[in-house]
Amino acid sequence: MDPTPTNEPDRILVVGRSPSVLVATVDILRAKGYTADATNQFDQILDDYDVTDLDVLVFGGMVPADTKQYLLGEVSKRNPRVSFVQGLAGIAGLIAAQVEAVTSEGQRGPDGAEITYDVVRRCAQLTLMEPAHVAVEALWHTSFTPPEPKSTSMLVFDGNLGAGFHEIPLPDRVPFEASFIAVAVDDLVRVFTVGAMPSAVTRMVPASANDKRLPEVGQVTTSSNDH
Repeated sequence: MDPTPTNEPDRILVVGRSPSVLVATVDILRAKGYTADATNQFDQILDDYDVTDLDVLVFGGMVPADTKQYLLGEVSKRNPRVSFVQGLAGIAGLIAAQVEAVTSEGQRGPDGAEITYDVVRRCAQLTLMEPAHVAVEALWHTSFTPPEPKSTSMLVFDGNLGAGFHEIPLPDRVPFEASFIAVAVDDLVRVFTVGAMPSAVTRMVPASANDKRLPEVGQVTTSSNDH
């Protein structure tokens, strides 16, 4: 699921809370060739980072609504071309896949490949006009305890498929809650929700920057100059 090589790598900033998820996400994105950073210091973002140079800004699910709204407005004013992504869950591999999905948005894959997910049958569905390499990865939460949620993943399929229609079912091991899949057809990536986040987790989201219901976290402010 590597991004298509370009002369200049896409610049990514991930804004979230969990130190381990942020650091792991940056590691994955940098390994895939992106220029990536992450921070949980919400009030310092506009000072610490040159947002005029960003391609993608990702918001974690626990970023307060008023903070997110403020940053959406301020970053958009400075950089109208930036793409905003709402992270689906605190899973590093999932966030990285969402970045790949938005940066591959202009690609249609091998001659117009179609990628969908059948919620009822729990299977990825692919229509390929020509042979392609296909990878399907499932990712899900195993613990929701803030500020360090835990997760796991499994490679459901990784191989070459011929032209035509294909279905790739998810194994029973993939739970019906807080679960997702990333589907790659060559360099084209799509992300789908398999099971929604539980309401007990979504209720944890701070209503504002002054909402202190979540535990304090260690500071994370990475710099792409560090690697």
